Amino acid sequence: MTDRLLVAVLGNRNSGKSTTWNRLFDGTVKTGKYPRPLYLNRAQSVEVFLVSGSPEERELEVGDILPEPLPQIVLCSTQYRQDVTRTFDYFFAKGYEVFVQWLNPGWNDGGAYQDTLGLRDYLLNKGATLQVRDGQIDPAPRVKELRQFILGWATHRDLIGTEFPV
Repeated sequence: MTDRLLVAVLGNRNSGKSTTWNRLFDGTVKTGKYPRPLYLNRAQSVEVFLVSGSPEERELEVGDILPEPLPQIVLCSTQYRQDVTRTFDYFFAKGYEVFVQWLNPGWNDGGAYQDTLGLRDYLLNKGATLQVRDGQIDPAPRVKELRQFILGWATHRDLIGTEFPV
């Protein structure tokens, strides 16, 4: 059992990756310098590190964005292009469990597209969990899936903080 998790949202440019993070955090968020709390419900939270703009678009190595020591949970936008495998390879090499939500079609795509880069097979062969979700519909159901997945993963590893509302 690994104690590190990558939750990646994969898609073309303007597919809905940032919208996913904004909805997950209930407000506009950007890449930070430090981990931040992610509230999974009204009383439970977990520390995560967010990489909102994909390393591929920013032309940076993901290892140059992440703080030391490495966060246990990283949320990361990833661009559907060939060099995205460098980003995923970094996380696989560092022992992260990889969970990918692929927005296909994305918000600005003309429709669903074929996996011409072979990323589906690449990710599955590396042991990742892969969901394909429609980025052109209301993001609430897919954001709820991410929230529930993170809650289950983090609860199993005793990473959840609980603070009861007043």
